[in-house]
Amino acid sequence: MKLKSIGSNQTEYIAHGMAVLFSYSTPVAALLPSGRYVKTSTKYSVTTTKHVNQWLIGVMADVEVVPQDFINNLANGVTV
Repeated sequence: MKLKSIGSNQTEYIAHGMAVLFSYSTPVAALLPSGRYVKTSTKYSVTTTKHVNQWLIGVMADVEVVPQDFINNLANGVTV
């Protein structure tokens, strides 16, 4: 497991072949071991939306929108 600060109020959690993006203390997007990118369907602040979009630059067309619970489960160590 590795926690990496990638910007102001942005942290990347890396473990088990995946990366989860946290904006403030909320998991909002992930790169799955399969190489698939996902982001939350929940609407958050303008700043959190900016964090997600910056993290997903270059892959926006290939991002699946998933329920927040899906990303919460990733962040809690539940595998998919």
